[in-house]
Amino acid sequence: MLLDSNIIIYSAQPEYSHLRKLIAEHAPAVSALSCLEVLGYHLLTEQQRQYFEEFFQVAQVLPVAQDVLNQAVALRQQRRMTLGDAIIAGTALVYGLTLIPRNTNDFRWIVELELLNPFEATDPGAV
Repeated sequence: MLLDSNIIIYSAQPEYSHLRKLIAEHAPAVSALSCLEVLGYHLLTEQQRQYFEEFFQVAQVLPVAQDVLNQAVALRQQRRMTLGDAIIAGTALVYGLTLIPRNTNDFRWIVELELLNPFEATDPGAV
């Protein structure tokens, strides 16, 4: 499983404890891009910054390698999408991982990509 950046951000919020449980049980990977997107946000509080730094220290952070870039280019050539979404989707495809985003509509058109929205999962234990 590969967490999208927004899932990492939601996991820091108290009302989304089911995301922290999912992360603890499955130890999903994250893209190096997510580290940049999350820690690079200029309005992080000190508490948020500390939480996210600790998260990325223990997470499996996958590099934005040439294979990922090639896949992201191929995706962007097929359809308009943000650079971040292309790299995240490319990472999931290259590593053969299920992508866990909040907004699956951004990725639904990618036939080879398996998606799971933890906000729509009917049985969180089945994730």
